Amino acid sequence: MLPASVCKNLTRLVVFLAAFAGLAVSAPVAGAKTPYHVSYLWHHDLESVRHYRRDVGAVLGQNVAGNLQIFSRGDLFGLIYVRRGGSAGATRTAKVHTKLLRRAGLHVAAPMREGSWSATGPGDRSNKRPVALKQIISQIEANRHAKVHDLESVVADYIKRLRRRGRLSADERTGWSVYDFTTGKKLVTINEDIQFQAASLIKPFIAAAFFHRVNKGDFIYGPASRNHMHRMIHWSDNRSTNWVMRQAGGPRAVHRILHDNYPTIFRDTKIVEYIPAGGKTYRNKASVHDYSRFLYALWKNKFPGASEIRRFMALPGPDRIFTGVDNIPEGSKVFNKTGSTARLCGDMGILTVEGPGGKIYPYIIIGLIEKRRRAGDYASWIRSRADIIRHVSSIVYKGITRHHDFGNEL
Repeated sequence: MLPASVCKNLTRLVVFLAAFAGLAVSAPVAGAKTPYHVSYLWHHDLESVRHYRRDVGAVLGQNVAGNLQIFSRGDLFGLIYVRRGGSAGATRTAKVHTKLLRRAGLHVAAPMREGSWSATGPGDRSNKRPVALKQIISQIEANRHAKVHDLESVVADYIKRLRRRGRLSADERTGWSVYDFTTGKKLVTINEDIQFQAASLIKPFIAAAFFHRVNKGDFIYGPASRNHMHRMIHWSDNRSTNWVMRQAGGPRAVHRILHDNYPTIFRDTKIVEYIPAGGKTYRNKASVHDYSRFLYALWKNKFPGASEIRRFMALPGPDRIFTGVDNIPEGSKVFNKTGSTARLCGDMGILTVEGPGGKIYPYIIIGLIEKRRRAGDYASWIRSRADIIRHVSSIVYKGITRHHDFGNEL
């Protein structure tokens, strides 16, 4: 899969084609079955391809890693899984590998027919397996039109760079999601379906369960409940959260209300505890995908109380996706909820930004960083991880403007 820096415009495609000028695709030998391999990445930077080979090998296992090889032509390098089978097998393999790689935030794989190109990358194990030019062109063309992968690749590459530099430790995992309401497309899906600790991100979910009971007529949404709802969502007050949860019947009742009545939204959510004293809540869980589905339903008024929850989430307060993100213009609006413990730093929200002619472009952005062990210096850890989320939000804003021709580039 080509990174965004290579496939984002036609000029780069011309560079690739120029690198292969004069090469012809060889015809298969009569009576012989032409092998098909699996391709993962083509790039001008050899070191990037080497790093990516390690990432792919770690995801796909030793059997595949042993057959991952780097080929070269001039200053172009490609990562190939060398096989012995035909087209059908390579297609099946690429499909399976793509599913595994996408879960890890990596690029898609593609079947590639053996052709006339046989050079290998310097410093890598030599193997004179040819690579077909037209397969490379086909992959470049496909990626040039797959804008969803461009932005996702930039985010994934940023996270990998942080790991290489030691700014994210081995016991930390991240999850990211971006959905563009204007085009109706997901632009980033990294670790979307993994259950993370929910921390305070669970509070709008609790509000949804509460308003479900209000809608059924079980009780009235009056001044007291409005005050607690405000404090729970806007100020992230844990006592008010537990008050609202008790009105809805307790943690397990909230869990049951959400799963029984909104099963298409809350697929990976697990609510089992009140917020303990000191805010050390680690047992409630949810996936990035659940947050994304919830925010979509919130924006579309798909459940009772959505407009009221949205109103509280829009009040000025802490956030990690707008405040402190230099390139997002003033006047943009954010509907969000943060979550913070010594083991989780996150934010989920909807940003609305203004484009040419005053048109508003809303999009969902979610970022989570979860640590297996408690951070030794809570304040420093939260601050640094919040800055990572802000940087990703900056990347996403640039991607949104590029998708809608604001004039910015990734």
